[in-house]
Formats: sequence, C-alpha cells, structure tokens
Amino acid sequence: MHLSATAALITGGASGLGEATARHFAAQGAQVTILDRDADRGLLVANEIGGHFAQTDVTDESSVAAAIATATDKMGKITATVNCAGIANGIKTVGKDGPHPLDAFQRTIDINLVGSFNVSRLAAVEMAKNDPEPDGARGVIINTASIAAFDGQKGQAAYAASKGGVVGMTLPMARDLASTGIRVMAIAPGIFMTPMLAGLPEDVQQQLAADVPNPARLGDPHEYGRLAGFIVEMGYLNGEVIRIDGALRMR
Repeated sequence: MHLSATAALITGGASGLGEATARHFAAQGAQVTILDRDADRGLLVANEIGGHFAQTDVTDESSVAAAIATATDKMGKITATVNCAGIANGIKTVGKDGPHPLDAFQRTIDINLVGSFNVSRLAAVEMAKNDPEPDGARGVIINTASIAAFDGQKGQAAYAASKGGVVGMTLPMARDLASTGIRVMAIAPGIFMTPMLAGLPEDVQQQLAADVPNPARLGDPHEYGRLAGFIVEMGYLNGEVIRIDGALRMR
C-alpha cells in the first residue's frame, strides 16, 4: 500500500496525534476523512488539508456507521483506519474524595477501548470489499495504545486499563482479519506535545522532557503521523505494538 493511494479514516483528527496524522497523510497524497466530536475544529482541519469531515461519537454504533458511510461515499473506499480519539484523566483508585468514580472509569474505557474497536470493526467491513492488491492486502487498522499500557502511573488506572485493552486486542484482531487481507497494528506513544500537555506549565513540560532518555524532549505529534504512514506502507507489519517513546520507561 502507498499513502498516495490511501483512503484514510482518522478518528480524533481535529487535534493532537490525529490532526498530525491527517495532515501528514494528506500531504503525501492520501484521501482523508476526519471523525471527531468537535465539528468546528474538525471542519477547519478537513478544509485546510482538502479532506472530509464527519461529526462522530466513537462510542455510538449508529454515529460511527453514519460516519463510515459518509467517508465511503466521499472517498469511494476505505483502505486505512487510524484510531486516535481518546481521553485521559488522573484519578487514584481511592483518593481524598473517596473511591474512583465508576462513571469516569467506564467513560475512559468506552472512548479509548470500546470506541477504537467499534470504529475498527465497522471500517473492516468496508475494507473487506476492496479489490485486493497483488499480495492480498485490502486495508490496515492502526489503533493508539500508550506506554501507560505497560508502565501505568498513579492516577492512571482507567487510562492504563483502556490502553492495555488496545494492546491486548491487537494480535487477535490481526488474526481475525488475516483472511480478508486487513492488517492490524497499534502504536504506543510516550509523552507527546499534545494539547493536553501544552496546557501544563513550562517547568512541568521541561521536567517531563528531561525524563526521556534520548532524545530528551517531548514527542512531536508529526512523528506519530509519520510512523502511522510507515505502517500503512510496510505491508509485513502486522499484529504488533510499536512503542515510540525515546526509550522512556516509567517507574
């Protein structure tokens, strides 16, 4: 597969890792449809890159089905899906205000894990309709995990559980979809300069960057986008999770 011939569905494409991926794919000639809850920002980014937009709640089956129908209509097909939609919170299992609110835990799992699977399973149906390439390839799904899946910190029970689920479903999904020529991969980013981190004080950002062994800086979202593009084009990558974290191991 080549990015220039890719028709990509990118969730969370209105900001952060998703936006950077959408911009990178479009710059390489790919068709892009952004799925996001933020209609204003989603439309802005889509217009800037010459792509398409569908306002979407990734946890809702009918919302995702409608968005995929829109993407298929606009692009003619879907050959790549990159799931970047997600949330993060910092809540301890038991804190000063009592036990971790169950609804906050459930919402994190619903968006990060269930949402990724919801989009993937419905997009895979459309990918399976594509004419196969010479090696049988019909599409690729890239889910976003996190180093928190392996090195979760205090206050990350919900987030780490959701990202651990993304890691855990990567190989079985790849095996499930192998006969249709659809690959499934996951990327586990370290500490990236996303809008959430950009809002932290400068000294906190510097401390986070100093903890990264090499290079000692925060990740650039465009590096995530470039890795996602590499995965699309590298057809022998399948069923694996790739860390992109500057060798950071959280303690």
